[in-house]
Amino acid sequence: MDTRSTTRAQPASNERLAMKNRFTATALIASAATAALLLTGCVAGENQPAADAAADTDDTAGVVTEGGTLNIDFATYNPLSLVIKDQGWLEEALADQDITVNWVQSAGSNKANEALRANAIDVGSTAGSAALLARSNGSPIQVIDIYSQPEWAALVVPEGSAITSVEDLKGKQVAATKGTDPYFFLLQSLEEAGLTEKDVTVQNLQHADGWAALQNGSVDAWAGLDPIMGGAEAAGAELVYRNVDFNSYGFLNATETFLTEKPDVAQTVVDVYEHARAWALENEDETIEILAEVAALDPAVAATVITERSNLDVDNVPGDAQLDVLTTIGPVFVETGDVLEQGQVDDALDTIINDTFAKNADPTIVE
Repeated sequence: MDTRSTTRAQPASNERLAMKNRFTATALIASAATAALLLTGCVAGENQPAADAAADTDDTAGVVTEGGTLNIDFATYNPLSLVIKDQGWLEEALADQDITVNWVQSAGSNKANEALRANAIDVGSTAGSAALLARSNGSPIQVIDIYSQPEWAALVVPEGSAITSVEDLKGKQVAATKGTDPYFFLLQSLEEAGLTEKDVTVQNLQHADGWAALQNGSVDAWAGLDPIMGGAEAAGAELVYRNVDFNSYGFLNATETFLTEKPDVAQTVVDVYEHARAWALENEDETIEILAEVAALDPAVAATVITERSNLDVDNVPGDAQLDVLTTIGPVFVETGDVLEQGQVDDALDTIINDTFAKNADPTIVE
């Protein structure tokens, strides 16, 4: 098991206040729009059968979309999305088709899944575990690209806490965002320690709220998510348990309707993502700077997240590597009642991957 502790400072980057203001304003507007959609009851209920497989994208070859809007998310846990938004590559790539790009911020995998299910976004960033949960419960989404293989979740306690192991969580209050990788990290960690979710009291809080609850003493521990977790660690919080094997991959998901009706736009999204990957690997300092500004992090903390806990240099084509992880996580959904039966998970595993776009990725479309 990987129980490393990490803190490594990097040189501070220049400030980008104008970009921060632009990101913040866009996020507030987009979040309000998404919330309005969700409150109207657009989101389908949970515990529904997995969606049927998407139509064969070969049947849509030659489709050229003209006009309209691409609704796509950005998230601080998806560094490539931040780079793409900052650089304006999608807007440039889709300009000739007169397609407007609308960026919507996702505060967590659960929020990205809600927006996908409500058709508030066409493409969204989640952890692999969260995507599988959504598809198992009938959300018609598929993963079209892998954006990272992160170690973005761990169990966090306040500085000086008497909790020094997972076993010490028995009878304690733990903050976690249900439907996200940190939540499933918590469940797997408890199981490994011979405990279950019933041995703790889980407070279902969004990631930032979980960190706030840990700070004010409302909970004893927090299933954290980077980059918020990186900031918490810098502020003195302790990562009491880490295990990279309990983290799933970063999935770029799309609705099946979008893939069927606008496959050319979906391909452009993946093409730009692969250009962004190469750019981020070659321009690490600027990638750190972008994350620091958008997430309001000290550059040294952002550097730790990018250089030590975000593996961007990973095969972008979804396949067996991701399925191996998800096959292990899937039964947990049934045990906790998040999915009614294993058959729904099995159906989702059979249909969640659409590797067509990743295999055909052409990063050179960005000049």
